[in-house]
Amino acid sequence: MSQLRHIRPHGLANSPAYTHVVGARGAETLYISGQVAVDASGESVGFDDLAAQTEQVMQNLQAALAAAGATFADVVKITTFVVDYQPEDRAVIAAIRSKYLPAAQPPASTLVGVSALAAPQWRIEIEAVAVIG
Repeated sequence: MSQLRHIRPHGLANSPAYTHVVGARGAETLYISGQVAVDASGESVGFDDLAAQTEQVMQNLQAALAAAGATFADVVKITTFVVDYQPEDRAVIAAIRSKYLPAAQPPASTLVGVSALAAPQWRIEIEAVAVIG
């Protein structure tokens, strides 16, 4: 069983959306490739709909984690890439993420605005690192 330490350093503002430092001990570290808004049949979904794309991305991450015997509770770090990021996008993404990530101990997290992803119809890509025992 992996052991995770969620550390909220003194002097850094506490956020309910992410943890500043996550320590992990376990038998296996999983590096999950960036997931985009593509369904199981390989079709892109949610054209120009950030919420729909984020939902598909989180479902894809969940499937990838499950295939390795993990859940979102095992995720220690996520990185989110958003095309043409605007501050109001954060609330859209957070609303979807909150359905999947553990509220009490969310993973470390980075959000990066980018000019493009691998295909022009994709607006968001999320990669994850998880540790399982």
